[in-house]
Amino acid sequence: MSRSKAYVCSVGFTRVGDHWEDSVLDLAVEAARTALKGAPKVKPAQVFVGNMLGAVGSSQGHLGAMVASALRLPGVPAVSVESACSSGGSAFNLAYSLVKAGALESALVVGVEKMRDLEPEEISQALAMAESAEFTQFVGASFAALNGLLARHYMERRDVSRDELSAIPVLDHANAVTADHAQFRKAITPEVVARSSMVADPLRLFDCAPVGDGAAALLLVGDGAASPSKGGLVEVLGGSVSTNEFSVYERDDMLDFRATRDAFKKAMGQAGLSPSKVGLAEVHDAFSVVGALSLEAMGFSQKGRGAKDAMEGRYGMRGELPINTFGGLKARGHPVGATGAYQLAEAYLQLTGRAGRNQVEDADYAITHNIGGVDTTSVVHVLGRAA
Repeated sequence: MSRSKAYVCSVGFTRVGDHWEDSVLDLAVEAARTALKGAPKVKPAQVFVGNMLGAVGSSQGHLGAMVASALRLPGVPAVSVESACSSGGSAFNLAYSLVKAGALESALVVGVEKMRDLEPEEISQALAMAESAEFTQFVGASFAALNGLLARHYMERRDVSRDELSAIPVLDHANAVTADHAQFRKAITPEVVARSSMVADPLRLFDCAPVGDGAAALLLVGDGAASPSKGGLVEVLGGSVSTNEFSVYERDDMLDFRATRDAFKKAMGQAGLSPSKVGLAEVHDAFSVVGALSLEAMGFSQKGRGAKDAMEGRYGMRGELPINTFGGLKARGHPVGATGAYQLAEAYLQLTGRAGRNQVEDADYAITHNIGGVDTTSVVHVLGRAA
């Protein structure tokens, strides 16, 4: 197959939060219709739906075909993609790869999750599906507990303080104040994080991404597709998915996010860019420690410096590398199967100059980073302003 180029030509998303009156299908369709409206001449050749918890939280599988049917796309092939919290990023990567290869002229990607209908203990059990049912779930270790273990290890081995660990959540909340679609639009301080209720020592409530509902959609086109007239184009310059040993406790070094490091290196290699060219990054920070270790794995911070650099302002909106420009997982929210799609949609807004009060100036390139499990699956994409 001949090589093509792949572009995002339109996006759509819902506000993240409590959508009591909407079903998982309602959310997916709302986001998808907004994306399709932005490029009315483009008909998707295939639909990809990223989702983790539909079968558990909504008793609904087969979401790919269900979304395609609701959008009145008869005959269009549609698939569902699941890779835990990286489902949205993985769905986009599959679509991008096919468009880039010339196998598809266009594709619609939807990430969607309906979480708020579940009780807290049900959510905890559902998220634990990202880990081993035979071992981790069997002994009762929750997903938060595993990340608490990781955070304690990080703080002690890398000499990271409580206030330093709080830095990325504080940054996220500052960015979310002006993000209309964010779940929590209120600034916080390190003291607020440190005094919030304990979840899994040393992780406290404000170290952890919240539970929320939401959907985001992106329309991808290749060179030969109809030219969009409204939204502008952002080129997808590279994208990679990598995996690690399945469970964090199986690894030689829990603090080495190898999947993230490998996916980032491959995606940047495909794009032909050096890290210094990246103007902003949407980083997966389901827990504060995950955000810090991810920045270190991608080489933006040295080992043990991710949280410290955030505290010193390096990753703020006016810093050297702005991250999580609409609040990240912690404040924009983390509807798990949709998170990767939100990150990509937000990068699109930035690179087309449509980010409003959250606009990063003079950024020509952006990366998005989406994790499933504890760096078990990592998905990284590189996007650039279309020439």
